[in-house]
Amino acid sequence: MILHHDFIAIAKKFAKKTGIDDRMTGMTMTYERVLIAALILAKKLSSYEDRHIGIMVPTSLGAILSILATVFLKKIPVMINYSTGAEANCRLAQKTCAFTTIVTSRALLDKIKCPLVPGMVCIEDLLKTVTTLDKLKAALKAKRSAAAIIASLPPADPEDTVVVLFTSGSEKEPKAVPLTHRNISTNLDDATKALPISHADTIFSILPLFHVFGYTVNCWLPMTLGMTTLTYANPLEYRKVAQAIKSAKPTVMAGTPSFFAGYLRESEAGDFASLRLVIPGADKTPEWLREGYRQKHSIELLEGYGCTETSPIISVNTPTCNRPGSIGKPLGSVQAKIVAPETGAELPRGSEGKLLVKGDSVMKGYLNPEDTAKSLVDGWYDTGDMAVIDADGYIWHKGRYKRFIKVGGEMVSLVKTESVLEEVLPSGVECCVVESADEFKGSRLAAAISQSVDEDELVRKLSAKLPAIAIPKKFIVIPELPKMGSGKIDFRTTAKMVGELLSKK
Repeated sequence: MILHHDFIAIAKKFAKKTGIDDRMTGMTMTYERVLIAALILAKKLSSYEDRHIGIMVPTSLGAILSILATVFLKKIPVMINYSTGAEANCRLAQKTCAFTTIVTSRALLDKIKCPLVPGMVCIEDLLKTVTTLDKLKAALKAKRSAAAIIASLPPADPEDTVVVLFTSGSEKEPKAVPLTHRNISTNLDDATKALPISHADTIFSILPLFHVFGYTVNCWLPMTLGMTTLTYANPLEYRKVAQAIKSAKPTVMAGTPSFFAGYLRESEAGDFASLRLVIPGADKTPEWLREGYRQKHSIELLEGYGCTETSPIISVNTPTCNRPGSIGKPLGSVQAKIVAPETGAELPRGSEGKLLVKGDSVMKGYLNPEDTAKSLVDGWYDTGDMAVIDADGYIWHKGRYKRFIKVGGEMVSLVKTESVLEEVLPSGVECCVVESADEFKGSRLAAAISQSVDEDELVRKLSAKLPAIAIPKKFIVIPELPKMGSGKIDFRTTAKMVGELLSKK
């Protein structure tokens, strides 16, 4: 239940095995070297008094070492999103969690043109201060038994906060979510029982670590299981990622549908032959993407689902229990129920309503108690998602509760319209359905699409599948739909862009 204790035990057990292979820098470290490097970095960070330490480093060897070193000190990593307004996100994190120090990378700051924020410490500068004596002391410490190394660190408890993450902010302002060792350890234990993964696997880690999916699955899962981790800092380099998969031959990969769509487009048949477990999450997986992987790579995408507040995995399809289109069955320790949005009364199987979940992987609460009171009651976390649990226990995601609007007195699901729109659009064309206010007719639907299409033909196809009130009245072409760092479409920004473009027409 103590993540870094589990890592230390694994590092001792698999000392000579490759722990991290950074595919962008070419640096490779055995588990023993990862342990030594983390001890060295912990010593360097120990001089900073902050209880919280901001970490803004792309998915890499340096990012994982920064997390390990911070947790070794019983300090709390605050993972900062550098993909959407890095400077503002740094200042928000510092203010929210009352800290100053942020570990970052000078190379990243230069690339994203982010100025130095007071409190920033560049990992390149820290490494320059490492002496031969530092290396010797850490190497000698790493030679001790796992129990002795653990005893030399500050005492830790399963209920200690091990990270603060921020929700995506795709629909509203980000909220700060503290997760404990117990939260994440429970999620990892559940995942390894549900999925056929072990220390013999090699995981390709491309998810940003400021996103809970990346933090848990691309950092702690391999580091506590003994897998080899292949890191790649920029998941948007689709062709290079596809080439790296072909050459490095990972066996496990998790990502978002948006990323997987790019890899499908830029890969050739046979490139992904080594992959036996491919799990998309963080957004809905369209059927054309599932079929694309079946046809081109003979891979069955096993869709999963989760939230920042649940560490994150709530449910997942598995090789032996897979119902395409669903988001799988709940993990072993996760309780799930469907309730009526208006009354909160539990509904029977097969009924559509709001999804609530409970279990040890669910957060204790947000940093802001007012936010907690709205989302967490008697241990049950309100996901804010509409869903159905079928007779066999599979969960079917029906969309965000807040992504329903009233049109002509009827409730219309924007996600339902998106799903049907994806079916009739040409393969690979992205879409996002938003509310479009009309001063005479009230709320109506508009759709942002990434490519021009024959609108009359599109409406004709939609009319065969949707009622008139659920068909977008306007189609706005936005070649690059705005995305969050996780690859999820940024609904708020998209809606704003659509509104601005419509106002000019």
